Amino acid sequence: MRKIAIYGKGGIGKSTTTQNTVAGLAEMGKRVMIVGCDPKADATRLMLGGMAQKTVLDTMREEGEDVELDDVMKEGFKGVRCVESGGPEPGVGCAGRGIITSISLLEQLGAYDDEHELDYVFYDVLGDVVCGGFAMPIREGKAEEIYIVLSGEMMAMYAANNISKGIRKYAESGKVRLGGLICNSRKVDREEELIRAFAERLGTQMLYFVPRDNIVQKAEIHRKTVIDYSPDHPQADHYRNLAKAIEDNDMFVIPKPMTQDELESLLMEYGLYD
Repeated sequence: MRKIAIYGKGGIGKSTTTQNTVAGLAEMGKRVMIVGCDPKADATRLMLGGMAQKTVLDTMREEGEDVELDDVMKEGFKGVRCVESGGPEPGVGCAGRGIITSISLLEQLGAYDDEHELDYVFYDVLGDVVCGGFAMPIREGKAEEIYIVLSGEMMAMYAANNISKGIRKYAESGKVRLGGLICNSRKVDREEELIRAFAERLGTQMLYFVPRDNIVQKAEIHRKTVIDYSPDHPQADHYRNLAKAIEDNDMFVIPKPMTQDELESLLMEYGLYD
């Protein structure tokens, strides 16, 4: 079973990219579970056709310790297993604790046991590595492959560089490795060139460049992935190709994060500060 965490700046399209990619893997016949690690609980929405997914933390607040796996795990598109960690009540506690609590409960309930025969587990993690809770999937070895979703925008690259620092910290004492960058295009000038150069500086690869297309938003409005909503659209093939790129990937590295000055110099070189 491959244990993957998807990181990236908030609002970069991480959950959308993850679900569309998982749809591609599921279409290939892979058995996949998504664990949403964002308090917004939107990491499985497209898999479930928009159906509200009761979160692990909400369930535990209502049911106490008497929780069954079926209470917190639902099956979505092509059998993808879907779990949402949820978060604390507003204004109380650290959202990162929800990740720790959820993964521990899933382990206790046997979600990762051999009987489920999973090929992949995807952790869709909120934003940047801002606290120990959000770093938990890599800190505790729950995820061993990391992919960073970004664009050619400055703040998305800044977040990706920070995330690389977190990966490096935990890679030195564990198995976690960076599998590559996934560019979710924002149509920035020279974007593909820039991300390839950034990846090279980090010592990794740009695993895939996902072009921008309005069909993604149309599919989301219909509460579906592109592969489900419009399977013959060229964008659906991009997500299938991304899924295949992850399936075939064998480049896993300890990243070499850039300094702030180095990152800004790279952005200037590609014209972002002109």
